[in-house]
Amino acid sequence: MSILTETFTLNNGVTIPKVGFGTWQMPEGAETQEAVAKALSLGYRHVDTAHAYGNEGSVGRAVRASGIDREELFVTSKLPAQVKTRDGATKTIEESLRSLGLDYMDLYLIHAPWPWATPDQSDDEGNLQAWSALEEAHAAGQIRAIGISNFAVPDMQNILDHGDIIPAVNQILYYCGFTQPINTSFAQDHGMVVEAYSPLATGGLLTDRTINEIAHAHGVTPAQVAIRFCIEQYVLPLPKATSEAHISANAQLDFSLSPEEISALEALPDSNFARSHFDSQR
Repeated sequence: MSILTETFTLNNGVTIPKVGFGTWQMPEGAETQEAVAKALSLGYRHVDTAHAYGNEGSVGRAVRASGIDREELFVTSKLPAQVKTRDGATKTIEESLRSLGLDYMDLYLIHAPWPWATPDQSDDEGNLQAWSALEEAHAAGQIRAIGISNFAVPDMQNILDHGDIIPAVNQILYYCGFTQPINTSFAQDHGMVVEAYSPLATGGLLTDRTINEIAHAHGVTPAQVAIRFCIEQYVLPLPKATSEAHISANAQLDFSLSPEEISALEALPDSNFARSHFDSQR
C-alpha cells in the first residue's frame, strides 16, 4: 500500500493523509498549479498552502481541475500570523475560501502565535480571538478541523486553557537534527498531530554524510530518508518539490529505519543554516 493512501486520525475523527504536498515559497501562477497537479496525478491527496504564501488561487485551480472527488482530497490553509482579531480572522477565512474556490477547507491553522513583525512576542489574547473565529467556522462547516502552527508549549497551553476545541494539529519546523522534542511531545501528549514543514531543512540535509550513508544502505535518496524519519516519529511531513521526478520520489517510502538509524538522525547537527521561522523551543 502506498504511503499516500495511509492516514492519521485527528482528535475529532477526521482522517488526514500521512504525507502532504507542501507549497511554501511556491509563487502564484502556472508553476505552482502545475506542481500541485503533478502531485495529485501521482497520488498525493493532501495539499498544504497558506494565505501568506499568496498561492491559494493556484492550489485551488489545480484541485478543482484534477477530476478527483473533493471528498478524497485534504486541503490545508492558514490564517496569517498578523491577524489577531476575531473579525479579522473571520474575514480572512472567507478570503481563503474564495481564493481556493472551495466550499470548505479540511484544515485551517493559525500560522504563528506572534505577528510576523514581532517573532519574540506571542499575542495570547489575539490568539484566543483568532481561535474563536476558527471555532465558529468549524461549527459552520467551513473547516473540517482546526489547528495551529509554530506554537510553543505556553502558546498551546493558552488555547487548551481557554478554547472550546483542542487543536487537531500543530505544524512546526521539524527535521533530522531539529525535532523540537519539548513542543512535539507536548502536542502529541495532548492529542495533536504534529506536522513537519521543511522536513528536508530547506535542502540542508541532502549533503549530510550520515543521511547519505543511511540512504545508500537502503538504496534510497537522502530526501526519502529524511521524510521517512518524520513518519517513523509519528510526524506528518510536508515535502515540497516542483519536478515530477522529485515529487514522485518523495512518496516512495516503502522501507523502515532501524532504531540505531533513528538515533543517529536525531543526533545530527542542525543543518538548516537559513531558518525563516524562529526556534520555538521556549
